[in-house]
Amino acid sequence: MAQNDSAVFDKTFDKVFDDVLAELARRRAEFRELRYIPKDFVGRLKQLGLYRSSTPERFGGETMPPAEFLGKIERISAVDGSAGWVASFGSQLIYLGPLPLESQAELYADGPDVVFAGGLFPIQQATPTERGFRVSGRWKFASGCMAADVICVGIPGDDSTSGKPRGVLLRPERLEIVQDWDVVGMQGTGSFDIVARDVEVGREWSFIRGGTPVIDEPLYRYPAITYAAQSLSVVSAGVARAALDFAERTGGARASITGAPPLADRAYYRAGIAEAEAALRSARAYFYEAADEAWQSLVDGGLVSDRQNAHLRLSAAHLARTSAEVVGKVVSLSGTAAIYRDHPLQALLGDALVPQEHAFLSPAMYDAAGAVLMGHPPTVPAFR
Repeated sequence: MAQNDSAVFDKTFDKVFDDVLAELARRRAEFRELRYIPKDFVGRLKQLGLYRSSTPERFGGETMPPAEFLGKIERISAVDGSAGWVASFGSQLIYLGPLPLESQAELYADGPDVVFAGGLFPIQQATPTERGFRVSGRWKFASGCMAADVICVGIPGDDSTSGKPRGVLLRPERLEIVQDWDVVGMQGTGSFDIVARDVEVGREWSFIRGGTPVIDEPLYRYPAITYAAQSLSVVSAGVARAALDFAERTGGARASITGAPPLADRAYYRAGIAEAEAALRSARAYFYEAADEAWQSLVDGGLVSDRQNAHLRLSAAHLARTSAEVVGKVVSLSGTAAIYRDHPLQALLGDALVPQEHAFLSPAMYDAAGAVLMGHPPTVPAFR
């Protein structure tokens, strides 16, 4: 692409992105009321290339370096955390790297923009059949399932999987979606339960979670579970950014009902917001630095080392924790105005709590990363 053409493309893309974010700002209350992001808005997210960013290039995908993808998710999350959370699953087609090549060709036959959702846990029993497996059970946390083209559920592995669970892919029409998502944060993610009742699925639509990819492209050598952790963590950074922007924008808006000066005229408020700003920016810098270094190793023809992976996992967990602390600090500095249910910070506080509670971002990641950095095996399974 010529330089002038590239500049025009970038300008056009920026305009589309701005339009999508403006629509999201208008509709986020609607999505929270629905408790999910509807298909029409997921269609808008497709215009940003998010749902082809991890599609294999051989099937029409347009690979985004992880840091670029994560930056886009952060921008979306600064407008609405739930939409950012759902959009983050655009990175997760690399989970399907071990799926047989013929099945992947069929999956992408209608185009590269495939919306993937999954409720892998709790692992449910499956009965072997001549074709594959007969599946029944109920799985939790299938974020984005209302707009998904394909949904993954988890079944046990066997001797051939080295103990790792299998994922099986099913079309949504073969499953029941139980709309039971009633939470204080990430209210619009549609992380509903998935139910299968005696559904048979061919073995060719199953894969080993964490298995060896059949796709030989740089992104498919990036640690899949690690990328999932990063994609969820960066949502919290967007939420924290929104909280800080709100605090900096409104701190001088009005005096207290007691006659005290506006918050921005108080030293403790200024210092507290500055400390939170520094904490968020520092955690982000580590997060994106680790992502860039790992990706460069792949571009140079190498692999992501265990040490690099440890930094990816550590920086993701640290960003989620720091972001939650930042939002909590903003709320605590904002006085009684922030205690009302309809105050903007309340929605941000709820959203900020959620990512750090995910198993991929739990406090156990600090111990696991520390172990690897000291030359020991990770202390948790599925660390990369």
